[in-house]
Amino acid sequence: MKRNNSIPLQPILIAVAVILLILLISWIYRNMKSNSIEITADQEIDITPQQIQSIKDIGEWEFLEISDEEMVDTTRRGILSDDHLVRIYYGTMRLGINLKQVETGWIVPRGDTIEVTLPKVGLLDRDFIDEARTKSFYESGTWTAKDRESMMRRAYQRMLQRGLTPQNLQTAQQNGEAQVRQVLQGMGFKLIKIQYKD
Repeated sequence: MKRNNSIPLQPILIAVAVILLILLISWIYRNMKSNSIEITADQEIDITPQQIQSIKDIGEWEFLEISDEEMVDTTRRGILSDDHLVRIYYGTMRLGINLKQVETGWIVPRGDTIEVTLPKVGLLDRDFIDEARTKSFYESGTWTAKDRESMMRRAYQRMLQRGLTPQNLQTAQQNGEAQVRQVLQGMGFKLIKIQYKD
């Protein structure tokens, strides 16, 4: 009787099937990995020309109001008697910025931050004395319009000295920064850097 030296076919077929299955799984895994979906967040922000214009359209932006009253007196010496005039002046100084004075590039996005350069805080209206409320507290003698104008100029200078102090200007800047930040946050911006022009 002859001996059969041939290798059984069934284990070879199983081994080939296993190898093919491994190769197929490996190929599917590689293809799915290259087709994966990746979600990333864009950290860049942008501001539109319409948004910039809507801020500029605010125009004069008041940050601090200072009401003041000044009593000014003057005496004119006479031969027989002296003439006296005492007047009380009322004024309201408004400190803030005029957005019509902004320069090109005053508001720009940089990465995830929006940078704003505002004009210098100052007096919005130089004609702040309310002449209708001005009244004479005491008057003796005859006084001309020129005399009264001179007294008003003195009251004006005193109000400026009292109103435009470094402390008031700093308070106006802080109020302004808070208001501008609030407007920009309302537009959806989170990181905001604000500075004033020197």
